[in-house]
Amino acid sequence: MKIKIMKLAAAAALAVGIAASSTMARAAEKDIVDTAVSAGEFKTLAAALGTAGLVDTLKGAGPFTVFAPTDAAFAKLPAGTVENLLKPENKDQLTAILTYHVVAGKVMAADVVKLSEAKTVNGAPVKIAVNGDKVMVNDATVSAADVAASNGVIHVIDTVLLPPAK
Repeated sequence: MKIKIMKLAAAAALAVGIAASSTMARAAEKDIVDTAVSAGEFKTLAAALGTAGLVDTLKGAGPFTVFAPTDAAFAKLPAGTVENLLKPENKDQLTAILTYHVVAGKVMAADVVKLSEAKTVNGAPVKIAVNGDKVMVNDATVSAADVAASNGVIHVIDTVLLPPAK
């Protein structure tokens, strides 16, 4: 009986592994924008990228590393902040914030944990720290790493990164 349960568990683990590999392969066929949109938890980020005119850039060849804040991360901002940033007159500020979430090149989690900072496309660096099993980017926690895309990688974060004042 014990052996039968162990065989079933091994088969289930193999099936989950195959399904996960298949999902990752499909994700890697999509660019960063399409991968984020299909995940369903980045609607605010997608809207912001559209308003800032950055969709075509992040659909480009790359490679890019994106620290992608979820909708819940945007919801943590003070009331009215997102709506204000999405106004046409605030496009420069929105672009500065969004480009602060992007690093040129493909930086996988194994590489990120060896860094103390990374220069963003915005020009300002983000601080990177490993605290136990948590990876922090400034004050944001990475909740999912190494989400593959055809033109780079996404690391999901729980807080919107705000660039330092210039």
